Amino acid sequence: MIGDLGAGRPMDRLVCGDVGFGKTEVALRAAFIAAMAGMQVALVCPTTLLARQHYNNFVERFRGMPVEIGRLSRLVPAAEAKATRDGVQDGKIDIVIGTHAILAKGVEFKTLGLVIVDEEQRFGVTHKERLKALRSDVHVLTLTATPIPRTLQMAMSGLRELSVIQTPPVDRLAVRTYVMPWDPVVVREALLREHYRGGQSYFVAPRVADLPDIEEFLRNEVPEVTFVTAHGQMAASQVEERMSAFYDRKYDVLLSTTIVESGLDIPSANTLIIHRADRFGLAQLYQLRGRVGRSKTRAYAYFTTPATRLITEGADKRLQVLANLESLGAGFQLASHDLDIRGAGNLLGDEQSGHIKEVGFELYQSMLEEAILSAKAGGSSLDAPREGFSPQITVDAPIMISDEYVPDLDLRMGLYRRMNELDSKREIEAFAAEMIDRFGKLPEATENLLKVIETKLNCRNASIAKLDVGAKGALVHFQNDHFPDLQGLIGYVQRLKGTARLRPDSKLVITRNWPDPQSRINGALQLSTGLARILA
Repeated sequence: MIGDLGAGRPMDRLVCGDVGFGKTEVALRAAFIAAMAGMQVALVCPTTLLARQHYNNFVERFRGMPVEIGRLSRLVPAAEAKATRDGVQDGKIDIVIGTHAILAKGVEFKTLGLVIVDEEQRFGVTHKERLKALRSDVHVLTLTATPIPRTLQMAMSGLRELSVIQTPPVDRLAVRTYVMPWDPVVVREALLREHYRGGQSYFVAPRVADLPDIEEFLRNEVPEVTFVTAHGQMAASQVEERMSAFYDRKYDVLLSTTIVESGLDIPSANTLIIHRADRFGLAQLYQLRGRVGRSKTRAYAYFTTPATRLITEGADKRLQVLANLESLGAGFQLASHDLDIRGAGNLLGDEQSGHIKEVGFELYQSMLEEAILSAKAGGSSLDAPREGFSPQITVDAPIMISDEYVPDLDLRMGLYRRMNELDSKREIEAFAAEMIDRFGKLPEATENLLKVIETKLNCRNASIAKLDVGAKGALVHFQNDHFPDLQGLIGYVQRLKGTARLRPDSKLVITRNWPDPQSRINGALQLSTGLARILA
């Protein structure tokens, strides 16, 4: 993997490894190879605390080596920051570590060769594209335990290289996780147990406004422990001072917001209390849980919910998924759950989730793989042979196998995969009968999906490259703008008596009133069937 730095084309690799599985070691070695080859390295982190930790690790690791290391963040004094920017511009600094400050307009690299993005899920698409734009031929190494759906989809579809670190450190124990309503007695016992075994604890709240109430609880209910509060609205020097004190074990409990989410490594901290866990996202909760259990000591995580009110269905689903993923190395599995729940976003835009689950993951994946292979071969997907191309069908209707109908994720993915291999109407009918026998009556969205698959087969037989169906009709794009039987097509248009029109650009326009999803799905199926019969 690190050898790719010497390859002819720029590397764009995603490294997925569970929390504490050694992604930082990969970054250290890649940065060293790049620096020794005369390239500059930019390591970008989402928080000042993580940037500070990485800077200390890199300085300690490369002590005595001919490598100059600089840092940029709001914790860095102004004079040092200016010296770092000057050193980056004239090439004296080999590795610069920092936050979004590295992306500022005043930072110009002389020979940037490698960009390392740590905790990728904390950056937006715009930030990541800005990193790549620093130089057109830059290598990009992305590190994360829980990639966002868009990034995971790009890796799974071949747009980016993917490496997964699956082996946990020796003697590492899984974190015991408890999802429960807020109970002051349980929280007190958890903090005292950690205190009396000589460890430290994190207490995380979703908002700064929640911190005073928790401070009062700690003072009144757990006076045996000492605590310090830190959050992003404090002055940089104050956060630095308090975090350093917690590092040095001057306090038993760190009370904070999510500034501790990314990358912090304090082996003595092995109990985590999360207040109002229902207000956090799935990846956030997983990352927070990863702050404990980073040594050989058994760690505990308590996700508390309001004791007097119900939480939303989505929050309950997130917490249950996390409670069930207790095993080491579950981060990649969790990201796959996230991809299934939220969809994979827009690979050519900036949406980070959504869309794909509306058309069916496996169908989309197959179409995307064909487009990528065609692009790599230097051709267009519309230039593929008639038997091998994959028609694109756009219908504004729900098309999916819902998790209510088939709750198991692996089974659902397997059904999508089998659907993509169906090759005739008889096979589709047999598959539908099997699903009814196994899971009960087909929901409307699943019926729609099977009709779309049949429509896709008809489109392939009718040499239709793309079919767009809306409330007012349909637009048909033929493969290579050519229909094999032109006379038959003209006869078909005449039989429709004014509702069909063949445009000069060889597109077929159908004018119909299809106001609801069901009529659009049925209309697409009938249209594709009629065109396929011409060539039968």
